[in-house]
Amino acid sequence: MTSILGISAFYHDSAASMIIDGEIISAAQEERFSRKKHDSSFPTNAINFVLNFSGLKLSDIDFIVFYEKPFLKFERLLETYVAFAPRGIKSFYKSMPIWLRDKLFQKKIIFNNLREIDNNFKNENKILFSEHHLSHAASAFYPSPFKEAIILTADGVGEWATTTVAIGKGKDLSIKKEIHFPHSLGLLYSAFTYYTGFKVNSGEYKLMGLAPYGDPIYTEKILNNLIDVKEDGSFKLNQNYFDYATGLTMINNKFNNLFGKKSRNPKTDKITKFHMDIAASIQKVTEEIILKLAKSLKDEFKIENLCLAGGVALNCVANGKLLKSNLFKNIWVQPASGDAGGSLGAALAVWHLELNNSREVNINDSMKGSYLGPSYSQDTIEKELIKIGAKFEKFSDKEIIEKTSDFLINGKAIGWFQGRMEFGPRALGCRSILGDPRSDKMQKNLNLKVKYRESFRPFAPSVLREDLNTWFDMNVDSPYMLLVADIISNKKIEMTEKQKKLFGIEKLNIKKSEIPAVTHVDFSARIQTVIKVTNQRYYNLILKFKEKTGCPVLVNTSFNVRGEPIVNSPTDAFNCFMGTELDYLVIENFILEKNKQDLDLKKDYKKEFELD
Repeated sequence: MTSILGISAFYHDSAASMIIDGEIISAAQEERFSRKKHDSSFPTNAINFVLNFSGLKLSDIDFIVFYEKPFLKFERLLETYVAFAPRGIKSFYKSMPIWLRDKLFQKKIIFNNLREIDNNFKNENKILFSEHHLSHAASAFYPSPFKEAIILTADGVGEWATTTVAIGKGKDLSIKKEIHFPHSLGLLYSAFTYYTGFKVNSGEYKLMGLAPYGDPIYTEKILNNLIDVKEDGSFKLNQNYFDYATGLTMINNKFNNLFGKKSRNPKTDKITKFHMDIAASIQKVTEEIILKLAKSLKDEFKIENLCLAGGVALNCVANGKLLKSNLFKNIWVQPASGDAGGSLGAALAVWHLELNNSREVNINDSMKGSYLGPSYSQDTIEKELIKIGAKFEKFSDKEIIEKTSDFLINGKAIGWFQGRMEFGPRALGCRSILGDPRSDKMQKNLNLKVKYRESFRPFAPSVLREDLNTWFDMNVDSPYMLLVADIISNKKIEMTEKQKKLFGIEKLNIKKSEIPAVTHVDFSARIQTVIKVTNQRYYNLILKFKEKTGCPVLVNTSFNVRGEPIVNSPTDAFNCFMGTELDYLVIENFILEKNKQDLDLKKDYKKEFELD
């Protein structure tokens, strides 16, 4: 038996993954345990979880692999500062002491952290380092259902690379092309995230959600001034407008002057039509670049399958456009596409590339629905709930499905906590908040009363796979909520001329389809397809809802409030339930009704987490 522990840490979304004899066993982000969103610290809790799950001690592990090479990153920083000198001297003085004191000696830091977990761990030679983009590419290709594929990876920056193209065949994977820092599609998108007043590295999906409310009127301005895109999709960014390479901010005054406004202050400035148009424009540019890249890669390598990873692969709208283009026969996106997934890719790369092991391809994929985190027994949950002072009732499996479907039909918001926690940024029916998609008030109510977040943010539908193409203009698996498609035309409710003239957010409350709670302003939806094999209980719930209503769709959003990581433990779930206006909490076979709880246990949850 060969066990490999993968680790990502020290930038954002620290995580740990375990593979044994090439099989993905477990994976989790540190944030779920520490309750600090995008936690970048050493993933001690996540490592302890993956070890305990397999009944292993750290000293039993054969290989421990870190997802990137710190020395290459240091080289990139030095060369960047030299290339841009004397610009960036402030940033240089700020970052160098940290590198010289800590980051250059990362092997020692990792070793010391591991010793704290298990002081019998003595073999420093077990610690290996992968390359950042190789880790991403491996995380996308090896679990995919393809024997061969083109792998496109795009993010902010790894060591040097920001975009890479790899080819995977069988167990082999090799990087063929790279675009290097400071030219980065991820950093371009993040610059606009910053400009519109959202948080870099966490607010990018808000920018994507805002885009359909605007018109892409600044597209040409972006393409003529900020980025030079070639016919094959390769690109260069004009560094005169950015400050991320050498400074302490993403953009400079020249960037602000180009669009005629300063960046939005989220504390004082409202989101206006201008910000919606900016969001629409950068989204359009991103989609155009990804489509150009994909077309040139298909023409060059003539392979029918495409895998995606890296933070840019979480842009499910661009993924949907890629799917609709029919450039590739099949597309597969790693559900933990960001740095967390690098921990898994690093471990898989060691197994297949370093240890030369063959690869078995699973027709669905090898991610097990991405349900790779902790689960809790009925006994553990009962003890935890009693300890907290919760009031609950226990029911049979059949009763749980029956009652929950009735709650949903009656317009109730449900906290749904079942089985193993999801790996990656999306809740996929194990740590979810559920609602009735047919309600035209559900989106607004969930955003304002439960999630405490911006009202424009869309919700995703979970749909039975067999009913997908009777509700959505799509007929491929989308188990990880990473593809966007339109509601099918006979389910749409077209806007009147008067409604079409409404401004941006005013369009939010117009009933746009038979399932308005999951229909975005442009009639699109970020789809999760549900099959029995990976999540039987969730499948059964949607099936029961369909039997009673004729609708095989539920609203599914992550079980957390804005700024909080997705809940992990029964206590996390209870705290979120009591701190929001959720009506019921269904946790394995227990049902908690809000009205029956001790109100002294209610907390002011809005102030608990730093807003993202």
